[in-house]
Amino acid sequence: MNLYDDNRRSSGNARGTSSRATASRGGTSSRKAPSSRGASSSHGTSARSSQSRGGTRSTGYSSGSRSSSGRRSARRRKPRRNYKMIAIGGVALILIILAIALAAKGCGNGTGETEGDGVTVESLGAEVTVDGVSITGMSQEQARAAILANYSWGMKVTYDGDTYEVENLIGDRVDQLLEEIFHGTEPQSSYSLDTAGMEELVQAQVEAMAANWDKPARNGAISGFDKETNTFIYSGEENGVVIDREKLAEDMMAAISGKDFSAVIAAKGQEVRPEITEAEAKDLYQVIGQYSTTTTANKDRNTNIKLASECLEGKIIQPGETFSFNDTTGPRSESKGYKPAGAYLDGKLVEEPGGGVCQVSSTLYNAVVFAGLKTTERHAHSFEPSYVTPGEDAAVSYGGPDMKFVNNSDTAVALRAKLEGSISGRMKLTVSVVGIPILEDGVTYSMHSEKVSELDPPAPEYVEDLTLPPHTEKVIKQAENGSRWTTNLVIKKNGEVISDELLHNSSYKGHAAVIHRNETDEQVTEEGESTTESLNPDMTVPTIDGETSPVSTDSPSSSGSQSSQTSGTQESKPAPTTAEPPSAPAPVDNQAPGSQDTPAAGSPVITPHPEQTEAPQEGGPGV
Repeated sequence: MNLYDDNRRSSGNARGTSSRATASRGGTSSRKAPSSRGASSSHGTSARSSQSRGGTRSTGYSSGSRSSSGRRSARRRKPRRNYKMIAIGGVALILIILAIALAAKGCGNGTGETEGDGVTVESLGAEVTVDGVSITGMSQEQARAAILANYSWGMKVTYDGDTYEVENLIGDRVDQLLEEIFHGTEPQSSYSLDTAGMEELVQAQVEAMAANWDKPARNGAISGFDKETNTFIYSGEENGVVIDREKLAEDMMAAISGKDFSAVIAAKGQEVRPEITEAEAKDLYQVIGQYSTTTTANKDRNTNIKLASECLEGKIIQPGETFSFNDTTGPRSESKGYKPAGAYLDGKLVEEPGGGVCQVSSTLYNAVVFAGLKTTERHAHSFEPSYVTPGEDAAVSYGGPDMKFVNNSDTAVALRAKLEGSISGRMKLTVSVVGIPILEDGVTYSMHSEKVSELDPPAPEYVEDLTLPPHTEKVIKQAENGSRWTTNLVIKKNGEVISDELLHNSSYKGHAAVIHRNETDEQVTEEGESTTESLNPDMTVPTIDGETSPVSTDSPSSSGSQSSQTSGTQESKPAPTTAEPPSAPAPVDNQAPGSQDTPAAGSPVITPHPEQTEAPQEGGPGV
């Protein structure tokens, strides 16, 4: 081995060592050297070429130069900084600082810091008190609790063994004061709870207590009716009591102003004497409304009217109480003695138990209006009534339409009902309202009804009648038009009209004509024989007009204008009619009690003027 060979091996060993050293520092000299050192570009390129081919054909000179250049590059290169990561870290640090600051601010508010101008009680460096209670360092809610604990509320008022706990009236005042302290410009060092201007709150409490403890005086009044002696029973007067509201309010305000919120105050009552004694009531009670109607001669119908009237006799209605005709009479059934009588059911004439009692409810309705009592339910009949002026009736049906009124006076009222005459003949029904006059002296009420339009009757009803000549017809009953009526409430004072206003509207159906006819070629004679008549086909057979069977009536005729006045006893007067044959049907109610027939269209529930009356009758109350 010669020196040249030794040098070559030495150079090869050195090149391998240099390459490994460069690789261990994180990069190969063949990749990094060219970018950092321009002088060794050609050697780096040669080294990459030789290395990629896996060969070892480089000379010792070039290999030695490459190894020497890699060592110099490693010594001169500095680590590069990652500015992107530094920026991200900085942003994260800022966010953490902000989060810590917000958390610290929230904790500060919980220990007394306000949000208005950033002022806290603690930042003043001086203690803040409310009536001696320190609220320094407290939150608003903590301060409220501390103040209320110092002024615990427990005010009570007593009367006649009863105790009333007054509502807490200072809570809102404490809240207003704390709003000023915590959210004002700058808190002061000392505050005091303001109790001025609480009169309305105190008065509301006083009225609530008085409502529990006031006892109105009771006047002497009608309290019952003795049907055996036919006289009213009167109850004696009774003193009442009223709480001294002014004194109680003054005592409560004094306690609040002195901040004695646990005071126990005794209320005082004053005795109140009644306005009317029992003796005075007997003199004051009189007939304040009365009306009369005339019945038919139908015995069964009159029996029903008698039974319903007896239910009204002596009926007492207390102040504010509502009277119901259906509730007062109860079901009108045969078991209670009511007889089947003519009444209209669904527009057809039928025999119903209790037929006729609508005349009682209608008579009562008129008396109630004249008395000044307030009607709350009234319905018109399906057809025009015969015993009162249309528009002034009140149909009833148990379980259906009712007649109701409320006693809007200050004292009890009573009803009287009297039926005069033979049960099998035409009778006079009078209903009276007995009470202490509701209206002022000289004022009377009446109704005035007027027909405003007519309605077409239903289609004719045809009945085959072979007793008539062939191909002829006979009108047995003429058609009757329906009608619409308006009823006004007329108020007079000392005989002069001071008001004439609409009370309600009423609508009534018409009656169909009843026509008998013979459409055959035969006629049945009175002997029962039939005859056949040969008719000339060109012959015209005239229609034979029969006469309408007259129907008895108890009311004024249905002319354009009718009224009922309040001069003494109100009584309907029959209209002139044609002679009434013995077989003529009697007038009937236009709605059967106990039936479910609905009121005629356009007959709403009405509410008359609250004050309606008739001049009192002489001779004491009742009939």
